[in-house]
Amino acid sequence: MFLACALALSALFAKVTVMPVTRETVTYKMVGDLKIQADVYRGPGDQVRPAILFLHGGALIGGSRSNLRDDQMQRYVDAGFVVISIDYRLAPETKLPGIIEDLRDAYAWLRTHGQRQYHVDPDRIAVVGHSAGGYLTLMAGFCLTPRPKALVAFYGYGDVAGEWYSRPDPFYSRQPAVPKDEAYRVVGSAPLSEGTSNSRFRFYIYCRQHGLWPKEVAGHDPDTEQRTFDAFCPIRNIDRNYSPTMLLHGDQDTDVPYEQSVAMAEALQRSRVQHEFITVEGGGHGFDGAHGGLKDPDIATRFDKVLDFLKRHVQ
Repeated sequence: MFLACALALSALFAKVTVMPVTRETVTYKMVGDLKIQADVYRGPGDQVRPAILFLHGGALIGGSRSNLRDDQMQRYVDAGFVVISIDYRLAPETKLPGIIEDLRDAYAWLRTHGQRQYHVDPDRIAVVGHSAGGYLTLMAGFCLTPRPKALVAFYGYGDVAGEWYSRPDPFYSRQPAVPKDEAYRVVGSAPLSEGTSNSRFRFYIYCRQHGLWPKEVAGHDPDTEQRTFDAFCPIRNIDRNYSPTMLLHGDQDTDVPYEQSVAMAEALQRSRVQHEFITVEGGGHGFDGAHGGLKDPDIATRFDKVLDFLKRHVQ
């Protein structure tokens, strides 16, 4: 009895151990005078470790590498990963092909410089992303070479040409209309890779109210150029070699329809790709940041499953 209690206490304390973390900001790419940067988070020691390439959300219009939640970063590092949270160029100033180019370049940088500078194992890399970062994560399953060992997409999407994005959205259409001149005033023409101003979200709302996101972000019309979107839709590119994938989605998401992950899970099943799909009943967009984040036992339990998935496929 005493031994069982001691082991239980030992396991409890091991779980709550917090590893010291160092953060270093690096420039992984230059586009003209624009520095595109990444934050590298690593625990102490020089041992070779697997890595997580983290992709922030923001509809590909806003957000930055700083969107990585501290509590989640800490759990990844405690689990033995080096975490690299990247910026990428944002739309509409840069269209989707340029954004995906940044994803490829960040992955190539991680496999070379990450190995030399941060003791990253280039053959043990996972990609994790939220919302639009979840979309890019699903793109990584077929557009990166070699393919990542695992993908984790929080409320991501596999189809950027569907009516959910190319038609006025019912949820956003119930909000006060964003005037066209205001929408375009908050964006510009010069490329940028950190969309930290909340005003850019006004452009996003305008796009959702008018079904313009595919045109503004991809630079193509899904009604007249449907085949052009083949290269930008993960759901159209799943094969037996697609990376093992975990999907997490709230069934009350008013931004990215829950059905986007349902459809991805069905496509992965048809191609016999290893995958897990976690439905968060009653969960909305960004459910993992609600109610105190990982302080919420339900969210912490789901995050434990994310770590188990990553360890199984990457470590």
